[in-house]
Amino acid sequence: MKLDRKEILKALETITIAGEGKNMVESGAVSNVLTFGDEVVVDLVLHTPAMHIKKRAEDDIKKTIHDLISADAKVKVNIKVEAPEKTEIKGRAIPGIKNIIAVASGKGGVGKSTVTANLAVKLAKMGFKVGVLDADVYGPSMPIMFDVENEKPVSINVDGKSKMKPIESYEIKMLSIGFFTAPSQAVIWRGPMAAKALNQMIFDADWGELDFMLLDLPPGTGDIHLSIMQSLPITGAVVVSTPQAVALADAKKGVSMFMQDNINVPVLGIIENMAYFTPEELPNNKYYIFGQEGAKNLAQDLNVPFLGEVPIVQSIREAGDYGRPAALQTASPIEAVFEEITRNVVQETVNRNESLPATEAIKITTMAGCSAVKKN
Repeated sequence: MKLDRKEILKALETITIAGEGKNMVESGAVSNVLTFGDEVVVDLVLHTPAMHIKKRAEDDIKKTIHDLISADAKVKVNIKVEAPEKTEIKGRAIPGIKNIIAVASGKGGVGKSTVTANLAVKLAKMGFKVGVLDADVYGPSMPIMFDVENEKPVSINVDGKSKMKPIESYEIKMLSIGFFTAPSQAVIWRGPMAAKALNQMIFDADWGELDFMLLDLPPGTGDIHLSIMQSLPITGAVVVSTPQAVALADAKKGVSMFMQDNINVPVLGIIENMAYFTPEELPNNKYYIFGQEGAKNLAQDLNVPFLGEVPIVQSIREAGDYGRPAALQTASPIEAVFEEITRNVVQETVNRNESLPATEAIKITTMAGCSAVKKN
């Protein structure tokens, strides 16, 4: 089978790039088409680096060639982005979003994403409009926890601009790098590329009106955290830890990061996860496997609020794995636990907004430090 280049170009004239009026051939987006027997290579030049636009263009080209030319054609799309370098985003607020809460942990494996998911569903059940940005670029888990692993954000037109429409589950809007990669695909990016992807999910999305946006940050105190705080004026941070000394040492560093003078993000409090184990057949028994009240004592030492403790319960893990956060279990002990914690987070947010000025985003001034810029 030999493919005809002219027929392929004619077929590509039926496709338009999101946000542009002309078809991709007329607009010059298709820079070249090469055919080799049953293989076709399409070179595409785009003027926007937006992930959802590139993915949609590639999918449209493959589908059109398979539908109009040959279902057996082997199609490869090479995409080159020619866009002027934009100045780095510094502290640009998102219109319509009232509170941006960063959920962080000093180390991995303490259940930060589980806590974020359950906070989100409880806030939504309380009547708040909630969004979740999965900023854990290298280990995105929100798509699994909300049973939307196979969903893909679509491009919509908002005031003449192409925007990503966040995926919705349990009345919560969310975006995650996991929506743009295969489940088995590792994200191997350097810091600047990860930061650019996060900026796209923050500012190139139609979040609408939100009372709370929860940021599920990666573990530690690294480049992603700095990029987020450089991009957004964060209302406050919630730090998640388990009770043992090793986790508390890292949680202390996480709190310290937010409280530094050149960052100055208010810490709303600490949540102790995996605080104790209670067997289902012995509901009144508590076994402190990782130590007792370690995070609570840390909160007192650091003079930050203690927001509550979450026990080790099998149903919490199962609920996360099956994509239905445990806080949705109406009238259950687990729902009561997360309701108390969520109410404390809301109260601390109210207290913070009444007593402190708007958080300032930060900008990098030297390789060694940061300074504050532009209020929310």
